[in-house]
Amino acid sequence: MKIWIDQTLCSGCKRCLKACPYDAVEMLEGKAVITERCVLCATCIEVCKEKAILSDIPPRTIPDFSDWKGIWVFVEHLEGKPLRVGLELLGKAQDLKKDLEQEVAAVVLGHELRRLGEELLEYGAEKVYCVEGPELINYSNLAYTRVIADLVRDYKPSILLMGATLIGRDLAPRVSRRLGVGLTADCTELTIDPQEKILLQTRPAFGGNIMATIANRFSRPQMATVRPGVMEIKKNRVANGTVISLQRKVGPEDLLVRVQRRVKEPKGATNLEGAKVIVAGGRGVGDREGFKILEELASLLGGEVAGTRVAVEEGWIGQERQVGQTGVTVRPELYIACGISGAIQHRAGMMNSRYIVAINKDPNAPIFGVADWGIVGDLREVVPIMIRKLREVPNDHQI
Repeated sequence: MKIWIDQTLCSGCKRCLKACPYDAVEMLEGKAVITERCVLCATCIEVCKEKAILSDIPPRTIPDFSDWKGIWVFVEHLEGKPLRVGLELLGKAQDLKKDLEQEVAAVVLGHELRRLGEELLEYGAEKVYCVEGPELINYSNLAYTRVIADLVRDYKPSILLMGATLIGRDLAPRVSRRLGVGLTADCTELTIDPQEKILLQTRPAFGGNIMATIANRFSRPQMATVRPGVMEIKKNRVANGTVISLQRKVGPEDLLVRVQRRVKEPKGATNLEGAKVIVAGGRGVGDREGFKILEELASLLGGEVAGTRVAVEEGWIGQERQVGQTGVTVRPELYIACGISGAIQHRAGMMNSRYIVAINKDPNAPIFGVADWGIVGDLREVVPIMIRKLREVPNDHQI
């Protein structure tokens, strides 16, 4: 298969040259020619008004996916407690169901999962597939990949969603490769196309400077991982929901790595995703000492301290406290941005906060464009005033 240009029809307009994303078109004596870098994406054919670009690539047809139905959510859990992102995805699945009119199901792997399955019915799952076995108590990428891939082949869901967690980012690409389907990672929005009834998956691209929407028309299931903290949790008990216990064979070849013991995080570990109040600092904080007043404000409000990528790179805070495209996505009731300019990469991680307060010396800082309240001033002067006023009020300041 190839793409070529009819030189008698080519006008030398250079539209194909500008449109080709692979620099596979060159001009030779005023005419466009296709080079060996061509990957047959056919973008040039679409933009050629003279119809001079020809191809012998057969048109791709969309297979019949009428027997692929259902919106599945893989729910991670820890000691029988579901991770928040799984509940968030069940909430989004309920929204998708309104447009697709398909069943919402949760998938959990582990051992003795009946109580967890009943809990997930409270969050919109109509069915909960519990794959149980002692060998599945701890996460194993090969074992989990085999089990989920087998389930998908047996039940044929149209959509499979996972959280963009450490496990999700490891598991999802393995499952997609095993099934031979596409995967969109780190999505921030999921919708259904009203005409084609397919999943539209939106994620930041090009360093967060644009939002790309991706659709999978040619394979099933449509797979996506979604960043924690982006979606809303929606409690909605479905009448006649069922928990289905399943057994799946896992062989020694799928258990090459075994967990010897688990080490719990120490008390006081960072919990940005579940925090109701976050006080975040950026370049304007200046140094590690500057973060101490932010920590005092956060403590008074019962919140957590966070920061931008610059603050992490400078060593002012730990990486686990970074909010943004390359950090975590948060959804607190109150987000106080101190000395943060508001680059799009950071905004992508905190835009879903209920209320945003911005403190910055620059009145033209982009952060003011998304803030509910803005204070133009030096955070080293403003934040101490906020702390003093909070201390003067005897009531509990925690939200």
